[in-house]
Amino acid sequence: MTTPVGGGPTIQRMLVGSQLRRLREAANVTREAAGYHIRSSESKISRLELGRVSFKERDVDDLLQLYGMADAAERGQLVDQARQANERGWWHAFDDVMPGWFQNYIGLESAASMIRSYEIQFLPGLVQTAAYSRAVITASMPGISEDQMDLRIRLRLQRQEVLRRPNPVQFWAVIDEAAIHRPHGGARVLREQIEHLLHLMTMANVVVQIMPYAIGSHAGDGGSFSILRFPEPDLTDLVYVPQMFSASFLDKASYVEQYSRMMDRLSVDALPPDLTRDLLEGLLKGL
Repeated sequence: MTTPVGGGPTIQRMLVGSQLRRLREAANVTREAAGYHIRSSESKISRLELGRVSFKERDVDDLLQLYGMADAAERGQLVDQARQANERGWWHAFDDVMPGWFQNYIGLESAASMIRSYEIQFLPGLVQTAAYSRAVITASMPGISEDQMDLRIRLRLQRQEVLRRPNPVQFWAVIDEAAIHRPHGGARVLREQIEHLLHLMTMANVVVQIMPYAIGSHAGDGGSFSILRFPEPDLTDLVYVPQMFSASFLDKASYVEQYSRMMDRLSVDALPPDLTRDLLEGLLKGL
């Protein structure tokens, strides 16, 4: 099994899309006009520029000519980058158990340099043990086959390599206190999970805070979300908001700013890491 060591094609797609957007804007071409030029739509151009879909080499070349890039060799370089961006990431080995929207998220997660998350009901997937994952999946997907279960657990564990790779993601999680008391899989599974979480908290790139019951209402009452930051300066932060059967990916500056303020407020209101550790160790004594 190949271990993910970076963003791979997802980053490539986002960078090519960003460059196409800049060239289009410099040429004063609307998305609607660009879509018409390649026999497509404005929404297709938007998805291309956001790196959400694969590229057709002919479309990229046609767009570059529309945007005034006359030099064939220069166009060829960007077309080559688009071709590389179409390569499949490691996560496509799990296509059978992942909807398309979640494949998009896994690619973004693998590409990120920093992830800040707020979770309400479960511990974040990046810190779950195999047994905890199995309990969560069993509860949410009754009747799932053992083969499908194994694939989902393998996917979740492989995602966690972003925390241990040579250039690890900086992961900062604020977790509602209810999540650490909910005994998914029973006391033994929860104990193993809390011990694993405490171990991860010794890593320099992992910060965990618990949002205590005592706070009452707070900035995260609207639900779980994650904010992803990427190492390339051309790429803006992105907010991921999961839903039951889909997800929202928000990159509009005003939305990102609002969620960033929410995350900052949650980090202030939650227990600091040292008190979070004390709370988790106290919980272990009662299990």
